[in-house]
Amino acid sequence: MPVNKKISFSIWYIFLAIWAVILVHDFIHALQKLEELPYSEFRTLVAAGSVAEVTVTHQALTGKLKPEEGSREQKLFTTIRVEDPDLVKELNAHHVKFTGVVETTFVRDLMSWLLPTLVFVGIWFFIFRRLGQGQGGFMTVGQSKAKIYAEKDTKVTFADVAGVDEAKDELREVIEFLQTPEKFTRLGGKIPKGILLVGPPGTGKTLLARAVAGEAGVTFFSISGSEFVEMFVGVGAARVRDLFEQAKVKAPCIIFIDELDAIGKARGMGPLAHEEREQTLNQLLVEMDGFDPRIGVILMAATNRPEILDPALLRAGRFDRQVLVDRPDKIGRLAILRVHAKQVVLGPDADLDVIAGMTPGFSGADLANIINEATLLTVRRNKEQVGLPELQEAVERVVAGLEKKNRVLNKMEKERVAYHEVGHALVALSLPGADPIQKISIIPRGIAALGYTLQLPTEDRFLMAKTELENKIAVLLGGRIAEELIFGEASTGAQNDLVNATDIAKSMVKSYGMSEKLGTVTLDRERQPLFMQIQMPQEKGDYSEETAREIDCEVRRIIDEQYERVKVLLAAQKPSLLEGAKQLLEHEVISGADLKAIMGK
Repeated sequence: MPVNKKISFSIWYIFLAIWAVILVHDFIHALQKLEELPYSEFRTLVAAGSVAEVTVTHQALTGKLKPEEGSREQKLFTTIRVEDPDLVKELNAHHVKFTGVVETTFVRDLMSWLLPTLVFVGIWFFIFRRLGQGQGGFMTVGQSKAKIYAEKDTKVTFADVAGVDEAKDELREVIEFLQTPEKFTRLGGKIPKGILLVGPPGTGKTLLARAVAGEAGVTFFSISGSEFVEMFVGVGAARVRDLFEQAKVKAPCIIFIDELDAIGKARGMGPLAHEEREQTLNQLLVEMDGFDPRIGVILMAATNRPEILDPALLRAGRFDRQVLVDRPDKIGRLAILRVHAKQVVLGPDADLDVIAGMTPGFSGADLANIINEATLLTVRRNKEQVGLPELQEAVERVVAGLEKKNRVLNKMEKERVAYHEVGHALVALSLPGADPIQKISIIPRGIAALGYTLQLPTEDRFLMAKTELENKIAVLLGGRIAEELIFGEASTGAQNDLVNATDIAKSMVKSYGMSEKLGTVTLDRERQPLFMQIQMPQEKGDYSEETAREIDCEVRRIIDEQYERVKVLLAAQKPSLLEGAKQLLEHEVISGADLKAIMGK
């Protein structure tokens, strides 16, 4: 939690004070028991000699009446002032004391323009306070929005971070420097000024940075890159200056900037330049050059897009050390699952090693979500312990989406889906090296999946041979070809399969040099980190129209070859296809072992 909490002054206190003064004035006026008289009645009382004295003001007449017989109390009265030339004669004739009061209009004139001004300023202040709500309001736009965590408030250590052992080993040196800097400085050594944590989303980069601060026992400044830039020019640069000034006061400490690419994009790139963001980046570069690493301020940042960062940020003397926080392997996934499983009650059959094997390519955030989904599923089933079925169901829910049991398919659609999914599974079971089949289902899941075939690799893979990629294309085409074999025509259900198959074939030709016609060249224009597995918009590369045509022909050739291959394979396995679809229509879900048994017959 933040360590400093300032008491802010609100302009609404001024309005409250004015309102209180008005109430007090009205209260005192009420205590005086002034009797309001019509002017005609006042003249009658003057003529009757009942008025003792009168005070003439600019707007009213006030005074005292003579006490009635047998009473000493003098009543106070007030009446409106009327232009009456004979009033003075009447007062003199009846021996009434009267005085005139010269009223100053300064207060009234002052309030006539002060009150509207205060109202306008109040509305203005209220609007800008709402714009900056939670961060101190409009007057603090130039101050850093970093959340400051004291030594005891971080409460995160390396024991809470699992699956990134290599990254932790690299960061232990930073902890040692913050704790015993003289060990490095006595030989003239300098700790890196900036450490950039690079990795895909959800791998624990922010958690790792907090763990470094928790292990070292120092103050931790945390801020997102997007919080530097506001609608006002110069705010980003001012916040960078303020952040480093605060850090120098709190040294030794760690400054952590999350999503650095929000302000660290390469300058001058793209059709539209962002002047404010570039000024913020320039100020960050200047501050990183200006501070002495020996004072104990370590700058850490995280990004999942290092390829778009400005080269000036990555040079030696700035972010001169990059630490890869990659997706965990099976051992790492098991460690992460154990960390998150400490918060739940696991049953005796909850084998986390099985779940770690089922989740290749999952990040730490994905694994945490699996444990949470399994817990929620256990509660819905009115169980007291999280078991293996709930964990497996949670994996399927994350991979394929939520079951849509209420989505009713007609008989023809259900048959098509059954043959489609069994076609995938038969091809996968028939080809060497394909991932094993865990489950085949025709229960709709997610947004558009009417059925799915769950394949689970037996081990983590980092390289794939050409034959394995061709087998993946064959498995993807198996569903469409099974439909054509049984029904004589294809349906729209294979659209996603065709997209994935085409992407693999394009990568083989353009990226991996696996085309004999085009040779061992890469024609990809976009460069992405190896850990990024997202599809970017396709752009024409730096090659001729003739080469583009050859690429299209090679992609088509690869897919056509696998199409003919799978067509022959499924024709030979048609009895298994018919029996497998029959079993799937009857039970809705069958396992890979069930289909293997059918093939064995």
